[in-house]
Amino acid sequence: MASTDIYLDHAATTPLAPDVLEAMTPYLTDRFGNPSSIYAAGRETRAGLDRARGMLANSLNCQAREIVFTSGGTEADNLAIKGVAWHHRLRGVGNHIITSAIEHHAVLHSAQFLEQFGFDVTYVKPDHDGLIQPEAVADAIRPDTMLISIMYANNEMGAIQPIAEIGKIAREHGVTMHTDAVQAGGTLDLDVDALSVDLMSLSAHKFYGPKGVGLLYVRRQTPILWQQSGGAQENNHRAGTENVAGIIGMSRALELAEAGRDEENQRLIALRRRLIDGLLGRVSGTRLNGHPEHRLPNNVNISFEDVEGETLLLNLDMHGIAASSGSACTTGSTEPSHVLSALGLKKTQVNGSLRLTLGKSNDEAQVDRTIDVLEESIIRLRRMAAATAD
Repeated sequence: MASTDIYLDHAATTPLAPDVLEAMTPYLTDRFGNPSSIYAAGRETRAGLDRARGMLANSLNCQAREIVFTSGGTEADNLAIKGVAWHHRLRGVGNHIITSAIEHHAVLHSAQFLEQFGFDVTYVKPDHDGLIQPEAVADAIRPDTMLISIMYANNEMGAIQPIAEIGKIAREHGVTMHTDAVQAGGTLDLDVDALSVDLMSLSAHKFYGPKGVGLLYVRRQTPILWQQSGGAQENNHRAGTENVAGIIGMSRALELAEAGRDEENQRLIALRRRLIDGLLGRVSGTRLNGHPEHRLPNNVNISFEDVEGETLLLNLDMHGIAASSGSACTTGSTEPSHVLSALGLKKTQVNGSLRLTLGKSNDEAQVDRTIDVLEESIIRLRRMAAATAD
């Protein structure tokens, strides 16, 4: 198996930070008690769980009881979308959902699932830079609209959405507001009051925490029908013994990310600019996808004419460089990226796109090496394609 020397797929997942592993280890070994047990071992584990919940609440500027732990961002999105929808269905009020055409499939597929049961969904399209305009959301609101779900930052082309403005519009109309903030965790401000959101999804493994754990912030009195039946865990909101070690790791990971956020963001922005400028300046027929500035600090999504993205990925892999052509959750799908298609890109541009997402392990030398390899690979592949055509 080829080794990876340069990892440029931090939007897919991030390595577990050493300090996070250290925080988790006691809860994987000695402190193994069930947090619902009343004896000492259980109480000790419960104390750790409560501390983690409090730390996460501090990062989100919310109350600890407004946090519900999940298995990750997908479960959190499903719970938010379906939970609000079914609550309104049972009460016979509100049947309309607004979301965007560029959401993660955890949101899109949840909305499409609900359409099978008679719910009406409006999919707002982005502008050419990948931004969902607040005015477009406002125009889509109807008297029966009961939920708006717009992602905080796009997982493919990194566009940061005007969530605070959209959230304010939702509040003015009395509509519940959810945001999938999975890609924003550890990078953008997560203050739920400043963002005017009622529901927010996060996943730990996007900010150097463990896989298989996430959370859904649920503002008090938000109308929601809880989906998972069983025990009384999470204040009867989500049955099942909590993933204590994972939750401890998530809280520590977000704490570390928040503490170094500004400095790390500036470092990543400089690397992002170096990577974009290098590719646009040295490789002909390239196009940056998404807004040039209103994007995640680490995200570069770029299309190359007359080259297949999948072929480029294989070439990069042979040089020890890991990247992707889009969401890791759709790898293996034969369908073109719904995100880039929504921007109006031609199929050839969509198929010739790469997502390069930077992280803590990357530096200028790695960025320069990646530019060199891509330039060489694209020139060679284009020559081969031209020779075949002749």
